[in-house]
Amino acid sequence: MSGRTVDVHTAAAGRPEGKRGARVGVTGIELRRSAALGAALITVVVGVGALYVATGRWSTGWMALALTIREYLLLLWPLALAAGAWQGRREHRAKVGELFATTARPRTARMLPVLGTMALTLTVAYLLVTVAGIAWIVTTASYVPLLSFVVVTAVGALSLVAAAWLGLGIGRLLPALVTAPALAVGGVLLVFFATISPPERVAAAISPAHGSGGFHDYQTIDNRVSGALTISMITLAVTGLLLFVADGWRVRVMAVLPVLLGVAVATAILPTDRDVLTWPVDPVARELVCTKDTPTVCVSRVHATVLDTITPPAREGLAALAKLPGAPTAVHEDTHTIGYRREQPTVPDGVVTVEVRIDKRGRLAHPDVVFLEVVRGLGVPYDGDCRNRNETVERAAAYWLMGREPRSDVGLVPGMIEEDPAITTGARTLWQGLRALPEAEAVARVTAVRDALLACRDPEGLLSGSTR
Repeated sequence: MSGRTVDVHTAAAGRPEGKRGARVGVTGIELRRSAALGAALITVVVGVGALYVATGRWSTGWMALALTIREYLLLLWPLALAAGAWQGRREHRAKVGELFATTARPRTARMLPVLGTMALTLTVAYLLVTVAGIAWIVTTASYVPLLSFVVVTAVGALSLVAAAWLGLGIGRLLPALVTAPALAVGGVLLVFFATISPPERVAAAISPAHGSGGFHDYQTIDNRVSGALTISMITLAVTGLLLFVADGWRVRVMAVLPVLLGVAVATAILPTDRDVLTWPVDPVARELVCTKDTPTVCVSRVHATVLDTITPPAREGLAALAKLPGAPTAVHEDTHTIGYRREQPTVPDGVVTVEVRIDKRGRLAHPDVVFLEVVRGLGVPYDGDCRNRNETVERAAAYWLMGREPRSDVGLVPGMIEEDPAITTGARTLWQGLRALPEAEAVARVTAVRDALLACRDPEGLLSGSTR
């Protein structure tokens, strides 16, 4: 041994193939020896695994996929932070910090390949997770909001890079063995509480997962919110870079200034409208797409691929309602439920609305329920204000129109897990009474129930021919 040690970066820089070859050589060395490939592999495994464990959360379309991956940054962001911290303590772990400090090459130049490799591999990993999700929905999702999808995806990838660079800086500053796992735990708590804790403007400015929860199928993230988060993530990355390359305490102290300034600017430029900040709606995704023939059946654009599936049972329901005078002649998807809120619907005359649910394969879920949902309210929309709805009477009337014996909604209506047995028992009794009547009389009584619902009157006694 000659006793002479040469930095791999310095050696690569002196190779005869020139600067481009040197960059490729250094990048190759970093890919083999750094934590970048491992971090990327973990990101892909965790991201794709989380996606495919619950495909029903994002099978509705491209935007749902992008938002779900952003939501999973609750796991991926802390992992990138920890991977950066593990990489940041490499010189300390190898005990070569003082040796590298004596080389003629500036520290910043030596650290750029580490930063670049980590950024490249994590960006590619994030995109691979996205591609894995696209493969699942590409044949069932026809609506592609390309600009919003690209922006949301790009900001998600940027946030991973920012986390890794911040981890690099903290790992070099605090090169203890416990730093990486501590940052992983702390990162989960940071992203989680930053996402759910008020004030919402601060959450939108600092949390990569803000606004990504699957509240409704028309959900998006406003580009102004994405722009604000981009500023925060870029300045966070700059802070990490400064911590990673700094040689003195002054630079390390000043390193916190970029992220503080970035968060302040991001918070200032965020929109003030809470609906835009937290409950954004893509109006194009919510537009109705309708059949060209009649009876008309319409679904939202984001659900356009299930129009052919929902049309037959919807029209069967309209045929059942047609026994009543002035019955609806069209079926529209209910697009007024936004997250946990319900807008006051403006339903056109002659239209009955139904909820469209998408299964984990991107197809229409519970197609057999569509017929029931069209008929069950006798064509009268429930606005949430009328307190005189009578489930027993309505069920008996609806099942008479359908020509079926009333049954419990448990196991039939999605989300229904229990029900008062007296409702079904009472509905069967009333239904049997209707069947014993001449059809004209039965139609008249069911029509009376429908008219009572329209007037928000209690329909009790109308099917049996008596009123209270």
